[in-house]
Amino acid sequence: MAKTKKESIEAVEDPETLIEDLPTLAEPVAEENDPEKKGKKKKLVPAVLCGEKVITESSDDARELYNQSRFGNIAESGKVELSLLEAFYLMEKGRVEVKNDSGKLINFETYLKKARKAEPNFWIRYCVFKDMRNRGYIIKTALKFGADFRVYDRGVKPGEDHARWIIYPVHEGETLTWYEFAAKNRVAHSTKKRLLMGIVDDEGDVTYYEIKWMRP
Repeated sequence: MAKTKKESIEAVEDPETLIEDLPTLAEPVAEENDPEKKGKKKKLVPAVLCGEKVITESSDDARELYNQSRFGNIAESGKVELSLLEAFYLMEKGRVEVKNDSGKLINFETYLKKARKAEPNFWIRYCVFKDMRNRGYIIKTALKFGADFRVYDRGVKPGEDHARWIIYPVHEGETLTWYEFAAKNRVAHSTKKRLLMGIVDDEGDVTYYEIKWMRP
């Protein structure tokens, strides 16, 4: 436990007790858990890789990705702009097919290489993103908060209420200074959100630690 002049920081080390309603087993994303849609094969939504974004066609199927589970953002053109993380997740789920600007289909290996080139920490961040999405949580970037992600309670969509947590993905072999650790706590404290550290091991499994400010 590291102490400041007025406050202390305590890490809750038992992942089973971090978040009362966070299950230990993965659950399907919301739209895949809808009984009315079970057995119906989803149409692959065409999309194009454009730098650090993936842009879909303008269609009802594309906009459903946003309306149902808040993947990406809808542009004025009606197309959906996905982050590299969101698009890769939807590729794995068989919901999106991504092409380059020449119209050639991009496979998983090529996409991953391009994503890692654009975002050096892509795989660590993706492990946390995928784990949260599989558990049924909506997870979005949180750059304006100075964090990697913000996460909403299950059943809550961005715009309906504030995010409950901010998350920093970290590889288990990575080293953080006490200054960096304290800075992350200050961000969570100032934005009135709970702070989670998502520790990713070499197999891609994620363990969460909730960090709390405590007054002595």
